Parts: sequence; structure tokens; C-alpha cells
Amino acid sequence: MSADTLCASTAAAQLDVAAELLDLLGAVTTEPRPNIQLEALTLAVAADLPVLLWGQPGIGKTAALTQLAESLDLPLTTVIASVHEPSDFSGLPIVGDDPAVQGVPMAPPDWAVRLVRAGRGLLFLDELSTAPPAVQAALLRLVLERRIGSLQLPPGVRIVAAANPRSSAADGWELSPPLANRFVHLQWTHEHDVVVRGLGGTWPRATLPTLDAEKLTEAVEFARRAVCTLLGGRPKLVHQMPTSEARRGGAWASPRSWDMTVRLIAFATAAGAERDVLSLLVRGAVGDGPGFELLTSIDRMDLPDPELLLADPAAAELPRRGDLRQAALDAVVAAVRRRPEKARWDAAWALLVKAADSGAPDLVVVPATTLATLRRADWTVPASIERLAGIVSVSQSADRAAARVVAQVGR
Repeated sequence: MSADTLCASTAAAQLDVAAELLDLLGAVTTEPRPNIQLEALTLAVAADLPVLLWGQPGIGKTAALTQLAESLDLPLTTVIASVHEPSDFSGLPIVGDDPAVQGVPMAPPDWAVRLVRAGRGLLFLDELSTAPPAVQAALLRLVLERRIGSLQLPPGVRIVAAANPRSSAADGWELSPPLANRFVHLQWTHEHDVVVRGLGGTWPRATLPTLDAEKLTEAVEFARRAVCTLLGGRPKLVHQMPTSEARRGGAWASPRSWDMTVRLIAFATAAGAERDVLSLLVRGAVGDGPGFELLTSIDRMDLPDPELLLADPAAAELPRRGDLRQAALDAVVAAVRRRPEKARWDAAWALLVKAADSGAPDLVVVPATTLATLRRADWTVPASIERLAGIVSVSQSADRAAARVVAQVGR
């Protein structure tokens, strides 16, 4: 064996060893682990809405989509938007035998044909913020109507895109408002613990949400009521296109994005998603301002009726969240103010005692102080007030001490 042959054989053997090492490095596992980003992404995918992941380069957007496709058993088709011409998405004109009779069909690209043949799949539009305006315009019909030329993508195809902010994108562009308004925008960030455990070989698993079949009708009714309740009282929120170019390239409120929001709330409700997940989805559809207003409105919808609480204080169930409990107690005091009666006044005190015993006592200070001012001269003081007197006294003493400190600092 010649020296050259021996060297070639040794190099080939080393490449085989290197391939084995690469296989070991690529052998990772997944585990079910709470991750609100993944939950929001899978819910939006289940709702068949286009999703756009925003994040800095190297944050793991592409890896997340690859893992999502594997977890959902969907063939992944990746298209780098910036390296395509507009005709790649609108279709290439193909002249037939008799154009005057048959017209000129718009032929779709090969990747679209493969998706149609498969009948299902995950279409990943990567590097969307590097696509020039002409390409973005060609993408409008694909994202909204799922059409490429004369080809209609099947219902089993889901669309997810990824983009870097313009400041960190190579030759980046802001997204056009019409294209941006077609997506659910999710900010993709890294979690330290997830990255460390993933580099150790175990990444979180993306799974489709489990929808409760018995809650579907209720979920749709709740979603529609939530959005319509807000927009009925805040008509200016129906359409709010931002004034700055950068913000127009993100999530903003329009009839289209509110329709997407109804769908997202319905899916989140049917899946029993946590509020943090719902918050990501709602704000990703209509923007932070309208999104937070909607979430606050939904919280108010869940508040118990103050009249029902006053009717049976012993059986009353108060919200667990502090802000909602405070709002419920304030509503009870307001109800007594509207119709002051001795029985209702006593019932309100019983509710305040129950709230102090079952939660943060400081939440009852303000409603207790207000309720005390509603007493009529001929009303006897219920014994329950004595249980709250200490709480109110301590709170008022703390307020006076804080005021003295502020006054001394001001000097």
C-alpha cells in the first residue's frame, strides 16, 4: 500500500469517527416542560393563524421551528424569502397552446407543489425582515389566502415566519403594514434554564394543545363576548394603525387582527391556557395597548356579581388574585352605596371579614374605611367590625408614618 493510499485510508477513517461524534452530539431528547413561548406558538398554529417570531440572531427561532415540525409530525418546508423574486410567490407566467382561449396560468414553485402533494406541512418563511418591499407584496396573498399563483395550499399546511429586528438584520427592511397585520407576532427570547438544559441534551417538547370538546361552544361565546364588550365601549380601538414605520411593522389593531384575536381567545379558552400564554397571543395580534385593555376587560368579566355576594356572604367565593379580589370588594361597597340598607351593610362587613381571613388583610383596608362612612345613625355596629379594626388601625398608622417620613425628606 502506497503512502498516499495509506493517508487517504486514514483520513477516511477519521471522517467516519468524526461522523460518529457528530451523531452523538446531535442525539438530543425532549421533555414536556412548561414554556409559555412554545405554548403560545402551538396554540396559534393549532388555530391556523400565520405566526411571526421576532428575535435576535442566534436566539433559536429556526431550531424551535424544526423541533415543532418534528413534534407535530409535519414535513418542514423552509423558504428564505429574501433570496426569492416576487414571481416565486405570485407565480411564473407559462404560455400555453392557446393563450387567447386558455389564458396564461401562473405556475407555482416546486416547494409549493410538494406541499400540495403532501397535503400537510409546516411552511417556514425565514429571514422575513430581509425581504424587499416587492417580495413582501408578493407574500400578501400567500400568507392570507394560502395561494401561490394558481395553486391553493391545502388546509393541512400551517405558516410560520421568523424575522430579526431591522437593527440586527442583514440589509433589513421594516415589514409593510399590510403584511404585518396578517401575522400573530411573538417575541422570541431565550430562557437561561431552557438553554442550559438543552445544551445538556434535553430540550422542551412542543405539543399541540388539548382542546376540551365539551367547552368549544362556551369558548366561542366567551371569545366573542370578550372582544365585543371591549370594542363596544372603546370604538377607537377597532382600527389603530401606528404612526411610526417601525410600529406599523408589528402587531396593531384592525378588524382583521381582532378577528384573529377572537380565534386565539377561543382556542386558549378551550385548551385551558394560562393567562400569560393568552397575554402573549392577544398582544401579538392587536398590539400591547389594545391587548392589555382587552385582558383587563376579560378580568372584569370574571368578577362575581356583587349582588350575589351580598345575598349570601357565607357561601361567597372571592377571586384569588389580589387585584381581582380588590375589585370585587370595591364593587360590593359600591353596591351598598347605591342601595344602602342595614342587611346589605352587615353582609358587606361579613364579606370583608371573609376576605381578610382568606387572603391579604391589607386589601380590605380601603373598602372597610369606605363602608364605615356609609353607616346610618340607627344602624348597630356589627361585631365583625372589631375583627377588622386592628387591620385598619395598623394601616392608617403606617400611612401616617410614611407621610411624616416624606415630609421630613422634603425639608
